[in-house]
Amino acid sequence: MLRRRKPNSCALREPRWTALSMRRLPGVSPRIHAWLSDSGSLTRAVIANCRGRFRVDLIAQAYGTALPGEAALLSSGPVQANLVREVRLYCGRDAWVFARTLIPLRTLRGPAHALTGLGRRALGEVLFSDPTTRRLRVEVARITPRHRLFARATAHLGRHPRVIWGRRTLFEYRGERILVNELFLPAIPELQR
Repeated sequence: MLRRRKPNSCALREPRWTALSMRRLPGVSPRIHAWLSDSGSLTRAVIANCRGRFRVDLIAQAYGTALPGEAALLSSGPVQANLVREVRLYCGRDAWVFARTLIPLRTLRGPAHALTGLGRRALGEVLFSDPTTRRLRVEVARITPRHRLFARATAHLGRHPRVIWGRRTLFEYRGERILVNELFLPAIPELQR
């Protein structure tokens, strides 16, 4: 059963997103830049680097509204309802990635409806198994405690970092737009290709 989630009144600001560049942004470590700029499936990369101890923890899946920047990318307008899915990708006991996916409700009547029943299955498995899935846009951002996404991503940590980095990707899946935010947590190791 899906329920409407109340907006978090603190830390509602959005980070400043910028188009992904192969040049490393100031302040991004080479380790994190490798993850941000990887063009393959993040799920597959995490699984390959985790060596069999991968799992998905479903934090929340509910109706919600997009942040203004998310709504602009989805072209859904600020009051458009979305299915908002938040998960953490774990390797063993360590969370490596926090992901927030937005699927406009108007798209859930079609083929994208199958995405509502993923549970603990990774979204990347579905998106990258469909040859028609396309990346329309990739942006990256420095995310600090004043941003709402920071609070959601680091809620499970006993000690919060000063900054985390994330990317958001606008996908076209079966003709519909889906937005995926992926925030890289302190435990994520160097990307092994």
